[in-house]
Amino acid sequence: MAARNSSSKYVVAHHMVGNTYPYTVQDWADDITLAHASGIDGFALNIGKDSWQPDRISDAYEAASRSGLDFKLFISLDMTSLPCATPSDAQALRKIVAKYISHPHQLQIDSRAMVSSFSGEKCTFGRGNAPDGWKSEVTGHPDLQGKIHFVPSFFIDPATFGSFRGIMDGDFNWNAAWPIQLTTDYVRNMLSHRSVDRGKADASEELSLLARAGARIDLKSARIQNALSRLIGSTDPDTQHLEQLGALTGGLSRRSGTSKPTYMAPVSPWFFTHYGADSFNKNFVYLSDQHLYAKRWESLIKTRDQVDIVQILTWNDYGESHYIGPIKGAQPNSQAWVDGMDHTGWLALTQYYATAFKTGSFPAVKTDKLVMWSRTHPTYAKAPDPVSQPTNFELFEDAVWVVVMTTAPSTVVLSTSPINSETFQVPAGLTKLSIPIAAGGKLKGMIARGGKTLVTLNPEKFAFQANPKTYNFNAFVAST
Repeated sequence: MAARNSSSKYVVAHHMVGNTYPYTVQDWADDITLAHASGIDGFALNIGKDSWQPDRISDAYEAASRSGLDFKLFISLDMTSLPCATPSDAQALRKIVAKYISHPHQLQIDSRAMVSSFSGEKCTFGRGNAPDGWKSEVTGHPDLQGKIHFVPSFFIDPATFGSFRGIMDGDFNWNAAWPIQLTTDYVRNMLSHRSVDRGKADASEELSLLARAGARIDLKSARIQNALSRLIGSTDPDTQHLEQLGALTGGLSRRSGTSKPTYMAPVSPWFFTHYGADSFNKNFVYLSDQHLYAKRWESLIKTRDQVDIVQILTWNDYGESHYIGPIKGAQPNSQAWVDGMDHTGWLALTQYYATAFKTGSFPAVKTDKLVMWSRTHPTYAKAPDPVSQPTNFELFEDAVWVVVMTTAPSTVVLSTSPINSETFQVPAGLTKLSIPIAAGGKLKGMIARGGKTLVTLNPEKFAFQANPKTYNFNAFVAST
């Protein structure tokens, strides 16, 4: 693929308006100030069907206006929530979008207001099919025609992008944030193939073991480690989409005179959701170990010529555990796995990597810093939880993941107990480390240089519990 040079790179974060019912303008102002200080240029405002959400959107734009910061906003239409079966449904969407087209803090791409979506590939708005619906009732409607730059996350085969030619101005590849192909079945299948290679007798024994319910997976096997190193943070899913963006080019030329579709790539630090059948009926994980957040960022920075916008998933989606902002607002009944599980330590990594993505150069580290994260119980711990262990839980390691940022070569000591400690020599800059953890373990890290301890991290609220009350595969993040 030819490089797609761009004079402007943006980093934005997905903000769930549905979790902001009690927000005031000041709450939005606080979020904007913190995000801006963390290298984030704007929020994608995910709006759903609740009648109060347009008021929160209005507050967000007002807060941006008062901030004095160069911070942008744009609407992300959540089409898993918003109705989209009739022309009147489309009219409601157009009203939301049109209100902010010319707002000073609206993100503009090619002199048009940026608009995105979550899903919507099946929305017809009363027309015969989805492409006709979006074109006639939204992007090509006189209310919005020529005024918006539409970059949706449609969950379709990228080979079919051509059916949305003249509608999509680009693509947001939501699921590329995580290695979603890495499932328990995928890993067990890899191990079974390894057994077959060793011979029929060994294969029969290992396949029998793998078939048992709850059989533990050897995540340290060379085959699995090779797969993890290849898939964690990979840009292969991006390539599949980028190779098909050309199908949109002709439609773009007719609409706005430009011929370069926008590619918006996602990055996310985690994924765990734990709703039972009596609620949202979502109980699964995507593998988030192995420094996923850092490695995905590093992959996108290497391929930055292909990427126009990076969208962080998310600022505040507590239900799926991939928030990087503070825990505030109104949680979607996720308190059991979110309360006490702060993630703002990831903001320092966000600032570092966002700067590198936008400038093309990694910034010099000016302050020694430790960021450590771990789950709060062993992978195979049992809990008296009415909701079972999440699908694919077996993929998670009992480990502490660490990012060290140092101003000069340093000694780093990590420990989880008096008998489990490791010492590392690290260069100046950012270094990724890890250490195993067992039941009863704690988090402790130290940076030393010239015989002096410079930084110590030892969060008292963290405990790696042998007997949890509920299953919690969220991350506890601590930082200096």
